[in-house]
Amino acid sequence: MRVFITGGTGLIGSAVVSELLAAGHTVTALARSEASADKARAAGADVLRGGLTDLDVLRTAAEQADGVVHLAFSNDFSSPEALARSVAEEGAATAALGEALVGSDKPLVTVSGTPRAEGRASTEEDPLSTDGPVGGRGESVNRLLGLASSGVRSSAIRLPRTVHNEGDGGFAGLLTRIARQSGVSGYPGDGTQRWPAVHALDAAVLFRLALEKAPGGTAWHAVADEGDAVRDIAAVIGRRLGVPAQSVPEENFGPLGPIFATDQPASSAHTRAALGWQPTHPALLDDLEKIQP
Repeated sequence: MRVFITGGTGLIGSAVVSELLAAGHTVTALARSEASADKARAAGADVLRGGLTDLDVLRTAAEQADGVVHLAFSNDFSSPEALARSVAEEGAATAALGEALVGSDKPLVTVSGTPRAEGRASTEEDPLSTDGPVGGRGESVNRLLGLASSGVRSSAIRLPRTVHNEGDGGFAGLLTRIARQSGVSGYPGDGTQRWPAVHALDAAVLFRLALEKAPGGTAWHAVADEGDAVRDIAAVIGRRLGVPAQSVPEENFGPLGPIFATDQPASSAHTRAALGWQPTHPALLDDLEKIQP
């Protein structure tokens, strides 16, 4: 399969590109910079220069591919306004990709976060939130999944709060960077809120499986660890960096504060049974032991 991928040089995207190539697919990666282009070529992918705002480039690439994987997001969490721009930019890009595939029966695999379910682990049947600072991403995913009735084999991989590799990545990676800068491994509230997690290499396998065989209009949970307490995550980070782990005000985490404070475990039981996905790589707390002081 000739696969077009956005976000193919990030922590998750790099793993997906390697997984697709190892399975015999060919990959063309969108690259905004020459550094990203060089990284994609070194991994064995072809390169298409452009960014998420280049909608005509996205449409043409999708039309020429046999399938599309969308992972790109600007990840600008510096302010509520910047985050809103990132969400809007992604929404326009995914709409362009989806429109290009209408009537083709080609697969389009997009990405979202796992939803929250009050008092329990969320499942693949739970709806995505369309409220809050990243609610627009839920709306974009819902629109893409709705294209299943218009001849697009669209599916969504719901990623947990931390996708990690070699001790870095996701919300745990953000906690690590904040701890390095502030000298405190902080967490909001009492730290009992739980975050699900998955190793990037395990998530990559699920993206491939969805591309190859997921029915249209379906959502899947890339969850290996159902939920680690944030204070346990912070404790490992603090020990590895030699700084104290303690509760800090939610406001310390900027626009992500309310999300960081939320209890949000998630299950992947249906995904494992239906697609035969089985995580095999280190769990989050074990992987965090690889953080370098």
